[in-house]
Amino acid sequence: MKEAVGKVERVEHSKNIKKGIKNRVGEFLIENLIFVLGITSVLIIALIFMFLLRTGLRVFLDVSPKEFFLGKYWFPVSKNPQYGILPIVAGSLMVTLGAILISVPIGVGSAIFISEVAPPKTKTALKVIIEFLSAIPSVVLGFLGIVVLSNWVRISFSLTSGFTVLTGSILVSLMAMPTIISISDDAIRSLPEEYKEASLALGATKWETIRYVLIPAASSGIIAAVMLGIGRAIGETMTVMMVTGNAAQIPNSFLVSGRTMTATIAAEMGDTVRGGTHYHALFAVGIVLLSMTTVINLIADFVLSRAKREAR
Repeated sequence: MKEAVGKVERVEHSKNIKKGIKNRVGEFLIENLIFVLGITSVLIIALIFMFLLRTGLRVFLDVSPKEFFLGKYWFPVSKNPQYGILPIVAGSLMVTLGAILISVPIGVGSAIFISEVAPPKTKTALKVIIEFLSAIPSVVLGFLGIVVLSNWVRISFSLTSGFTVLTGSILVSLMAMPTIISISDDAIRSLPEEYKEASLALGATKWETIRYVLIPAASSGIIAAVMLGIGRAIGETMTVMMVTGNAAQIPNSFLVSGRTMTATIAAEMGDTVRGGTHYHALFAVGIVLLSMTTVINLIADFVLSRAKREAR
């Protein structure tokens, strides 16, 4: 009897050993696969940077850095070509600033309403609407901007043309809003329920709890949402190319035409001579744009990491 029990135990032990080996082999393969995929993605990004740098920095063989970064005129196809990117950088920043001024208050307010105020059925309906808004192609929003919004801007502000920085800012804000709402909503929902319960138990009203407890506690996540929204806004191409007027000038208000870096690259790359100064200048513009979006994403990642550490 003892021998039979011992034999069964040895068989079970052998099965457990084999199972453990299979699990370790599976874990080893999965870990190495994730490592290889991560290294591959890093290499791809590094190669993109290297290609942009190798192609874009050649513009400084024909154009001085001072003229390129501080020049006030972008006329690459004139008799005396000028490659100053200040107008298109200013146009990108103006469109982004306008979009953030519109989307941040509405987006954060909507996230607070969805997470803390709205009834369950309303929450579901609003989430569907937000997802639908994020799924609308940018070219469709651009078409609506040409047909509807530009006329409204022109009539409302008594302008000769409705293709302005403001028109682009409004449309870009609609594209950044789903990102801001979703991430802010997640940040507020991820807070421990004890925060709300303790505040209410101390006699605070629901609004005071939201304003003085939940929003400060979720501020890191909300800031990260805003930063990602900025990255979404500054990288938009098709919509701003369709509705901002594409005038390469430094905009002095939101009611004049402007041009962004993304629109410049998209509009002019097909008409350049490969290997020419204009060609290299557009790649240099791409370097500037990629640097700006990289800094924004790094700030957002830093804020999210700090929020996770504080949550622990």
